[in-house]
Amino acid sequence: MKPRDIPLYVFALFCAAMMGLAVGATWMVAAMYLRQSAPWLALAAGVLLAWAIRHWIRRAGVGAAGLAAFATLLAALYFNVLMAAIQLAGNFGMSLTEAIRTAGTGMLLALAQLGLRPVDVAWYVAGALLAAWLAWRRATPRG
Repeated sequence: MKPRDIPLYVFALFCAAMMGLAVGATWMVAAMYLRQSAPWLALAAGVLLAWAIRHWIRRAGVGAAGLAAFATLLAALYFNVLMAAIQLAGNFGMSLTEAIRTAGTGMLLALAQLGLRPVDVAWYVAGALLAAWLAWRRATPRG
């Protein structure tokens, strides 16, 4: 790795994180619409993130796979934090932003961890593995 490539890697990590957060928020909206936590949507999140990352990373490989898995796991974490904030807001009659501000990061992470079931973790890991595999494999030639 050349020193001039470091900003590119940092920017790629930043972009993957932002896409993961966006997918996590969208996942939360879908779960609210379905009226259940829907951890199986980790597979759809993984496919979406792998597709997006695969289209802006020039070469498939370990780097793209790592970014896709990272973004998927970040989306799952953010989804769980948002769901904890929604439950907190509903229980105390607050708005979502007020619940997030009042609870703080530490409490929301602890509440999200308390709400995790082993089957949820299995879905999240499956989504991350699927994202890594889809981003790692070579694209099929068109034409």
